[in-house]
Amino acid sequence: MGKGDDDLNDYASPACLLHEVDPAYSGLTPPSRNVGQNLPEPSLMEWRRSERARMIAARLAMSARTRNALARRIAGHLDALIGDPAGVLVSGYWPFRGEPDLRDWFRDLRERRGLAALPVVVERGKPLLFRLWRKGEKLERGVWNIPVPAAGDPVFPRIVIAPLVGFDAQGYRLGYGGGFFDRTLAALPSSTIAVGIGYEMAEMPTIRPHGFDIPMHHIVTENGIRSHGGKRDREPPFDAGPISP
Repeated sequence: MGKGDDDLNDYASPACLLHEVDPAYSGLTPPSRNVGQNLPEPSLMEWRRSERARMIAARLAMSARTRNALARRIAGHLDALIGDPAGVLVSGYWPFRGEPDLRDWFRDLRERRGLAALPVVVERGKPLLFRLWRKGEKLERGVWNIPVPAAGDPVFPRIVIAPLVGFDAQGYRLGYGGGFFDRTLAALPSSTIAVGIGYEMAEMPTIRPHGFDIPMHHIVTENGIRSHGGKRDREPPFDAGPISP
């Protein structure tokens, strides 16, 4: 690997996908105790914690060769979903704990005149901002040791790609519990397209969505594209605030 965007060998997901972070740590007001199919909050959180552990263990049990093969299939479906990427700004992620590694796909996207971005933590309880992720761009280790572009003005991606731990038929994504991603989606323009990325094995009967969860417009796995429209049954119970420097 060369310098710049390829020289950080230890990598992690965006901060919106922090592992098992309590929503209160993210600055979110805790939901009522009767959410998620009427489960008390502690029961819902424990259930999600258990499901995350199970899903992550399952994908880590796959060989790196298998994960890479599945990631290539996912990349092909992303091409079909996005079409010609010229001039389209797509935010990505840095792979972590067996997530599909799409870094080669993002390099190809840039070669086809598409634009890539990575999320950056501003502060706790605030939406993420995005900076351009260009070839040779200097990356630095940001909050929680996550590689981020070292400088640049905020940009607004047309498409936001987020890895998932689990997903259900309604398009809800089980993440790592931090709440950053949902807060960010709520702050972005309504025209922003949210795409969840994961393996087919991550499908669940339900993630037991609560008031913070925002469904994806599309879920992409190695088996294809599932489109949901990203419609919300209800608005998130927090004021996301604007995305700003």
